[in-house]
Amino acid sequence: MKVTWLGHGSFRLEIGDQVLLIDPWFTGNPVFPEHRRAEAIEGATHILITHGHGDHAGDALGLTRETGAPLVGIYDLMGHWEATENVATIGFNKGGTVMLGDVAVSMVAAVHSSSIGTENGPAYAGAEAGFIIKGEGRVIYVSGDTDIMADMGWIGEYYAPDIGILCAGGHFTMDMKAAAWAAKKYFDFKVVIPCHYKTFPLLEQSADPLIAGLPDVDVRTPDVMETVTL
Repeated sequence: MKVTWLGHGSFRLEIGDQVLLIDPWFTGNPVFPEHRRAEAIEGATHILITHGHGDHAGDALGLTRETGAPLVGIYDLMGHWEATENVATIGFNKGGTVMLGDVAVSMVAAVHSSSIGTENGPAYAGAEAGFIIKGEGRVIYVSGDTDIMADMGWIGEYYAPDIGILCAGGHFTMDMKAAAWAAKKYFDFKVVIPCHYKTFPLLEQSADPLIAGLPDVDVRTPDVMETVTL
């Protein structure tokens, strides 16, 4: 399994027979090296979207047309895009699981907001969500944008993820200290990868508080476009 951070909340996940792009955001992403875009999306099989905000879904339509990879996410947003944009989608909802090749993706709760920009201002884009991704004998929790929430208790107990990809930049999501607290309280991660930080001055710039708060966890802090093999 290979995990490549694309900056902000974006990842490339090579798992089983799939190449999953998770919230791929390139246009306007100040930390992504544009000259490596082709490398980042090569071979993509599906594009997972946690919610509608532009820094997560802004490139979704262009990328599905470019790669042919269907969009996967909350039913409301996927249904809207399929009806209005004529793109292939897989829409489901929290509690549901879809099989992408030999990889299982379950949708779980997050606590945030979700909208897409229109000429009349923000429009409802279905609920925000996280994902549980199972493949190669591993279980990954992708938090999406979220605060600490009680739902993490049952998610950790029921799915028992060993890898956590956690938003941790603060201001719009939980910060590093909060992410460490949640990881200790609700999960038994072997590996944690923080995201949604360093993109803008408004966000946390260092993962040190997360590392300090999880002394018994392998906290990985890859550079943008650096691949972690697990």
